[in-house]
Amino acid sequence: MNILRLINNQREYFNSGQSRDVKFRIEQLKRLKVIFEKYEDECILALGKDLGKSQTEAYLTEVVLIRDELKMAIRNTKKWSKPKRVPTPIILAVASSYRQPEPYGVTLIVSPWNYPIALGLMPLIGAISAGNTAVLKPSELAPASSVIITKIISECFRPEHVISIEGGVEVATELLQHRYDYIFFTGGTKVGQVYYEAAAKNLTPVTLELGGKSPCVVDKKVNINETAKRIVFGKYLNCGQSCTAPDYILVHASVKNDLINALKKNVIEMYGENPEDNDEYPRIISDGHFDRICSLIDEKHIAFGGNSNKGKKYISPTFIALDSTDNSIMNEEIFGPVLPILSFKNIDEVKTLIKSKERPLALYIFTKNKKVENDLLHNISFGGACVNDTMTQYANPNLPFGGVGHSGIGDYHGEYSFKSFSHYKSIFKKSMTIDFTRFVRYAPWKGKFNFIKKIV
Repeated sequence: MNILRLINNQREYFNSGQSRDVKFRIEQLKRLKVIFEKYEDECILALGKDLGKSQTEAYLTEVVLIRDELKMAIRNTKKWSKPKRVPTPIILAVASSYRQPEPYGVTLIVSPWNYPIALGLMPLIGAISAGNTAVLKPSELAPASSVIITKIISECFRPEHVISIEGGVEVATELLQHRYDYIFFTGGTKVGQVYYEAAAKNLTPVTLELGGKSPCVVDKKVNINETAKRIVFGKYLNCGQSCTAPDYILVHASVKNDLINALKKNVIEMYGENPEDNDEYPRIISDGHFDRICSLIDEKHIAFGGNSNKGKKYISPTFIALDSTDNSIMNEEIFGPVLPILSFKNIDEVKTLIKSKERPLALYIFTKNKKVENDLLHNISFGGACVNDTMTQYANPNLPFGGVGHSGIGDYHGEYSFKSFSHYKSIFKKSMTIDFTRFVRYAPWKGKFNFIKKIV
């Protein structure tokens, strides 16, 4: 495969203006919707092969999200593409000012393995809606999903418009040797830095959807059982392999034991006494990730779980009760079904601990105390927050999703996807018949200074 030729073909196609046409964009989105729905069942089967996702989990966490994004883009692309008027100061009258969105051009979209179909197609929807061409690189760690993504795209699009290029590290490395007009990467922070460095060589704008250690704060004034249920849902969805999963719990010391007991109860209610035999409990993506996660489990501090089976890529829902942050599990994003639990006595301890780490992608707060809620929301930096629930902020297509600092750059979802893949040109249009600025702007200015100073 000659990647340079493919990119040049896309650049030529973009320069022809075909992908810019708004009617064409909507037609392509409608076509993608039809073909995606045709292969929905195959997508669900692929997610089961790659990650052990149940039919229901695959449908709710990937298929539904893609459907919603497509519906929103089809319905709104025409509106999003229109110029946006902005006010013009009276001193510049008579004139009009507006911002005109335009596509960047040839885009590179790199999707991860944890939600391989949704996190590949959702950014692509934004790229098409905004009028770009796209090169999509699915993750080789989710091979069945990579195949079905490529199948959908090859059936839906001409390769000079959108193409899916499969392969491993060597393909990703070659892709990065070429110039794009926009790069959208979803994955880990370390690999994200590689893409950011490559983009910097050509001053290419980027969206980086990364991750980090997302804290879950549990105050003393909560419904313990409901809190535990919602934490278990968010943490063990996709076997903890979610960039927005609660990475560790900070719970008020007075309710720590109650919370641990409630967490145990809810894990058993959701996945049974032995989740290894439950086909609704997903599996770890690869042997390498399995080994990494197991190495983080400190057996001395296991409060629940701790079982594993490498042959099945199974790690049980596990709680690690810690007395301090001086543990290796607190030094990196876990990205698996292991949940450290620490206690605090006052909210200042919480703020100090979270601020001592890189800014998280998500912040979760469980409290009935409005003062505590506002204190944390206003004094901690994060990508997005969810109060009294976990993970569900991602499901709202009207909320932009993205990180800050080491957890990411830029955001997307719905209209924000369109904006991410668009450059907004600023345009000022002046009347040729009436010019109120004539006296101020043209020399000679002798004798006019005090007047100009007064009116300007």
